[in-house]
Amino acid sequence: MLATDAPSGLQAIVATYSTARGPAFGGCRYWQYASDHEAFNDALRLSQGMAFKNALADLPFGGSKAVILRRPKAFDRTEPFKALGRLVESLDGIYLRC
Repeated sequence: MLATDAPSGLQAIVATYSTARGPAFGGCRYWQYASDHEAFNDALRLSQGMAFKNALADLPFGGSKAVILRRPKAFDRTEPFKALGRLVESLDGIYLRC
């Protein structure tokens, strides 16, 4: 899922690899990528890794990961992270973040 929030400057990708074992559990990466395509692929790869980690630990969770696209211009990180939190909350428990 591509997520944007103009007031905060948020541009993010939320990838859920699996919810077969339960709600998806994962964290967030704040990174500058060479392209949006590279960011998308990284989010998918990271969400798969979280699903495998949770399964190997025999946890009742699937895997998900959020990637916030860091842009070259400097801005306050607080508001984009708050916007991502609101987005995650709107998913009604499908994605639990660390």
